[in-house]
Amino acid sequence: METLTTVTTNWIELTHELGKKFAERASANDSSGEFVYENYADLKEHRYFSALVPKELGGDEVSHTQMCDMLRILGYYCGSTALALSMHQHLVSAAVWKYKHKGEGAPMLTKVADQQLVLVSTGARDWLDSNGEMTRVDGGYLFTARKSFASQSIAGNVAVTSGPFQEEDGTWKVLHFSVPFSSEGVSVANDWDVMGMRATGSHSIVFNQVYIPETSVALARPRNEFHPVWNLVIGVAMPLIMSVYVGIAERAQDIAIAIGKKYHRNQKHLPYILGKMKNSLMSAQAQWRAMYAITNNFEFGLHKQNSADMLCYKTNVSDAAIETVSLAMEAVGGQGFYRKNELERLFRDVQASPFHPLPRWDQMQFAGEQLLNPVK
Repeated sequence: METLTTVTTNWIELTHELGKKFAERASANDSSGEFVYENYADLKEHRYFSALVPKELGGDEVSHTQMCDMLRILGYYCGSTALALSMHQHLVSAAVWKYKHKGEGAPMLTKVADQQLVLVSTGARDWLDSNGEMTRVDGGYLFTARKSFASQSIAGNVAVTSGPFQEEDGTWKVLHFSVPFSSEGVSVANDWDVMGMRATGSHSIVFNQVYIPETSVALARPRNEFHPVWNLVIGVAMPLIMSVYVGIAERAQDIAIAIGKKYHRNQKHLPYILGKMKNSLMSAQAQWRAMYAITNNFEFGLHKQNSADMLCYKTNVSDAAIETVSLAMEAVGGQGFYRKNELERLFRDVQASPFHPLPRWDQMQFAGEQLLNPVK
């Protein structure tokens, strides 16, 4: 196998190799709820955190499409590791798009490559309105907020976040900025005790009167209004995130088939369940491919219609992945209810898929409004 000592890394082969190691640790990490520290150490050793970074900035310039496939493979072996990593990769992807199209972001990407920094998104709490409080002080702002669902926050180096700020004339803006976890007033709450994706370390980040220099503010946008920045975020993030759930669904199908081959004589209806499961999985796979086709390896425009389509696909992939794993559970019967069966963990992990932005009804409203009032 090619290694990092050779000219080119075979990323797909390497991801399978690491994934098999991660699979051996997955049950224990899920049971304890402990973050996948060992897996992250392996990923850092092999420079996964800078894989997307352009070569001239110190990375390997893996394509967005290939990163989606790498996350799908990791999802097959360990959903928590894959989902945590996807959150870092979508922030890097947004920076790569800006670098390629606007010539911006080179210093940050170089730091990621040099130091294998872990970037943490607080996007689940940063939609149109954002949350928290910002007070203007000399040279910047004081920021107070609690940002939940921050995957890999327990192992993060830099939080990419936002907060609302009211101008003197009463208008509200949302300011976007990055905050090192080493900053005074930043802490991570120990509150990630959940049903699935238990080892993602998605604890809340607590910001208590954290000083944000004016120079750290990368964007100021109107509050509660859709801004073109979301076309970028949605365009790069959603294919990466949903890659994880496609991988989980593929693993569930393989388990159902392996067990079914042993017990099919006792279940005359088993071929029908497996056939329906295959239909669901193919739906998830096909629409996932349509997602990263929109991103087109960073060659896409920041159009609202792209975002509306991407979010429709996201909901459909989520539904199909959940159905695939549910049918796999039906195929193996009651044994799938035991925690010793890997399917039980996959079933819990896949339930997280609808909660990524935008949740179902928000997504459908967004898509419907775009149909009624098309905006390019």
